[in-house]
Amino acid sequence: MKRPLLITDCDEVLLHMVAHFDAWLSEAHGIHFAFETGSFGGSMTYRATGEPVPESEVWPLLDQFFRGEMDRQTVVPGAVEALGRIGEVADIVILTNIGDEAHPWRVAQLERHGIRHEVICNRGGKGRPARDIIARHGPRATAFVDDLPIHHRSVAKHAPETWRLHMVAEPRLAPAVPDAEHAHVRIDHWDGALPWLLERLETA
Repeated sequence: MKRPLLITDCDEVLLHMVAHFDAWLSEAHGIHFAFETGSFGGSMTYRATGEPVPESEVWPLLDQFFRGEMDRQTVVPGAVEALGRIGEVADIVILTNIGDEAHPWRVAQLERHGIRHEVICNRGGKGRPARDIIARHGPRATAFVDDLPIHHRSVAKHAPETWRLHMVAEPRLAPAVPDAEHAHVRIDHWDGALPWLLERLETA
């Protein structure tokens, strides 16, 4: 068996996103994004009128943000140091739900923050791509970190042997996100997540 493997999400795990998306929506489009409610598509309103932003416009706005505003994103405290420590004992793959066209942007963005690991783009559930990554690496143990409960459910279904850590690193969002029932643990900061992950990867 080869080295252990960490598969990790990017946004709200390695890099802060929603707070910067909110700031850009306000500046560029006059939109208020009440992301702290835990809702995404249904939590945007036009500041001038209070009218909700149609859901059909939400995803194009997110696409615009990733195309032109990724430089706004800041690193989650402790993420770079944690990846450095984990990288001493395990391989690391970043599995991020953005389109394939954004792959070079995400790679360059992460490199600017000193994060240099394989990046795989995905749409939809992360269980199948996680299973494929595991099959390719052949690790003796795998851990998965993500902020969305739906992805923990998907990974639990398709790669049930994986240790699953639920992390929502944005402090304004975290209280509104229920614990992922298919994760083994919920830890919203790297100071706590790192020892939990190392214990499962190093002792495999």
